[in-house]
Amino acid sequence: MTNPREHSSAVAHMFGGIARFYDLLNRILSIGLDQYWRKELARNVLPGEKGLVLDLAAGTLDVSLAIRHRFPQTTVLAFDFCLPMLRLGRPKLRGDNKKMILPVAADALSLPLADCSVDCITIAFGIRNILPRHQAFREMLRVLRPGGRACILEFGSGRERIWGGLYNLYLNRVLPGIGAFFSKDKEAYQYLSRTICAFPEAPVLEKEMQEAGFVRTGFSKLTSGIVCLHLGEKPV
Repeated sequence: MTNPREHSSAVAHMFGGIARFYDLLNRILSIGLDQYWRKELARNVLPGEKGLVLDLAAGTLDVSLAIRHRFPQTTVLAFDFCLPMLRLGRPKLRGDNKKMILPVAADALSLPLADCSVDCITIAFGIRNILPRHQAFREMLRVLRPGGRACILEFGSGRERIWGGLYNLYLNRVLPGIGAFFSKDKEAYQYLSRTICAFPEAPVLEKEMQEAGFVRTGFSKLTSGIVCLHLGEKPV
């Protein structure tokens, strides 16, 4: 079994190496759809009474900014275990976002937050990189207030044949090639392809969330299932 600390360290190092190309490649590899997907994620946020949202795997802060754009009264804790990603995102913070989005280097498996301290949690394209997932789900539930919502945006499983198998071909052949061309890091985008292909199908992930303790779970498929948005709430 992979050691969680070693896995987290390796993934953080890998993302640190491609951080300066990350936003550009997101736009290219998704044909700009990544911005639409993040807006859909933000649209499903429940700010709650405190208006305190935790954005996990915050990266270069695009999701945090989308949340603030949708809900201007919210404060967003932007946590990521890859400090170079957060550093690259900081210049995007202007005006009120400088004080209302708070980037912090932190591990999703051991969050530096009190129990029941946040109203909502988001994580976009990050749950795939966290092992073991059940521990991450437990931490999410611990810091969520009762009735708080978790919004998880992730690629659809490569185990499904999407668009007659074109998606699978794209994952295995096109994505690693384009990623390596721009970032010069072939392994990073092969890793991305491998983790999407190995990721569980949406009903399986929903069951994992239920087993962890989430209620009112559900998912919706975006862009023919290329991306799935999972929702779950902490019991009241």
